[in-house]
Amino acid sequence: MDFIAILRIAIRALTRNKMRSLLTMLGIVIGVGAVIATVGLGQGAQEQVQRQIASMGTDLLFISSGSVNKGGVRLGGGATKTLIYDDMKAIVQQVPTAALAAPSSGASGLIVADNQNWSTRITGTEPQYFDIRNWSFDRGVNFTQDDVTRAANVVVLGATVQQNLFGRADSTGKTVRIGNLPFLVVGVLQAKGQSGMGQDQDDGVFVPITTLQKKITGQDWLQNIMVSATSQEASYAAQAQITSLLRDRHRIRPGQDDDFSVRNLADVAQLADESSKVMTLLLASIAGVSLIVGGIGIMNIMLVSVTERTREIGIRIAIGATESDVLRQFLSESVVLSLTGGVMGILFGIAASITITKVLGWSILIAPIAVGAAVVFSMAVGIFFGFYPARKAAMLDPIEALRFE
Repeated sequence: MDFIAILRIAIRALTRNKMRSLLTMLGIVIGVGAVIATVGLGQGAQEQVQRQIASMGTDLLFISSGSVNKGGVRLGGGATKTLIYDDMKAIVQQVPTAALAAPSSGASGLIVADNQNWSTRITGTEPQYFDIRNWSFDRGVNFTQDDVTRAANVVVLGATVQQNLFGRADSTGKTVRIGNLPFLVVGVLQAKGQSGMGQDQDDGVFVPITTLQKKITGQDWLQNIMVSATSQEASYAAQAQITSLLRDRHRIRPGQDDDFSVRNLADVAQLADESSKVMTLLLASIAGVSLIVGGIGIMNIMLVSVTERTREIGIRIAIGATESDVLRQFLSESVVLSLTGGVMGILFGIAASITITKVLGWSILIAPIAVGAAVVFSMAVGIFFGFYPARKAAMLDPIEALRFE
C-alpha cells in the first residue's frame, strides 16, 4: 500500500469523528502554541536586553575609582581619588588594544531655562565620549577639544532634559543655567532609552570635563574612564593590559587590592544572554508539558479507535493486508492528528504573540527555527504516542478480530 493511499485512508478515518479528532488535537494545539509564544517571549526579551546593552556602546570597558581600606574598614566603590586624567592618556598611549578613551565625572544639579527647571545628572567628559558610545546628535553639534582646553561654558542636552525644559522647541543656541553659571546649549542628543540596568540614559547633560572640575565640583580626579577596545575579542586583552598598567602607575604591590575596577561590557552582555537563555528554556519546558499531555490524549484516542475498529482490522488482514500495512495505517492517523494540531498550534502561537505585543507592549521574536522545531516535535509526539496503539492493532489475531462484535 503506497503512502498516498495510507494517508487518504487515515484522513477518512479521522473525519468520521470530527469532534473527537478536533478535541484530541486541542492538546497539541495548546502545547505547540504555548511553546511558540513562550520561546518568542524569551527571545524577544533576550534581544531587547542585548539591544539595550549595545546602546551603551560597543566593546566598552568601564574603569572606575575603587574601594580603599581605612582602619580595617573597606569603603565602597568610588572611595579612592587616585584615578586621574594622566591615567587615561597613558591607556591611550600604552595599551595597543584600546582604540579610544574618554574621562567621565559627574554630579547632580538643577538645570534652569527661563521658567522651567529640571534636576538631572551633569557629566563632564570630552568630545570622543559620544563616539565611544555610538551616540548621535538629534540637533546641533558636539562641544570641541578647544572647549575642553578653555573650560568653556557649553552644554549638550539629553533628550529627556530637552523635552522637560524646551518641549519640541529648538534649544540649540539658547542659554541654560547650572547653579549660578550660564551655559550655551550647543547640541541635543538622540534618544537612547533605558540602559540594561533600567536607567534613563537620556536624563542627563554633558559639559567639558575641565568645566565640571574647575567650576562645578572642584575635583581634580576622575570617577570613571570609558575605553573602547579595537574589537570585542580584544576587549579581554585590553582589560588585562589596563589592569596591569594602572597597578604599575598607582604603585600597587603584588597581593594588594586594586584601588580601581575594570568592568568589561562583553561580560555583562554574555551574562544577560545566558540568563535569557535559561529563562527561555524554563518557559519552553513548562509549556512543553502540555505537549506531553496532548500526546497522551492521542494515545488514548488511538487505543479507543483500535478497539472500535477491531472487526475492520480483521477484515483487512483477511483480504491480504500485512502487519506492516496495519501498523502504518494507524501510525499515519496518529501523525496526521499531531501534525495538524502542530500547524494549528503554530498559528495559535503566532496570534497569541501578536496579541501580547499589542496589549502588553512586550517585545516578542518568533524565530523560524522555533517554528520548524515545533513541527518536528509535534510529528515526533504523534509517532511516539501512536506507535503502541498501532502496534497493538497490527498484532491482532485476524480470527479473533473477525469474531469481535
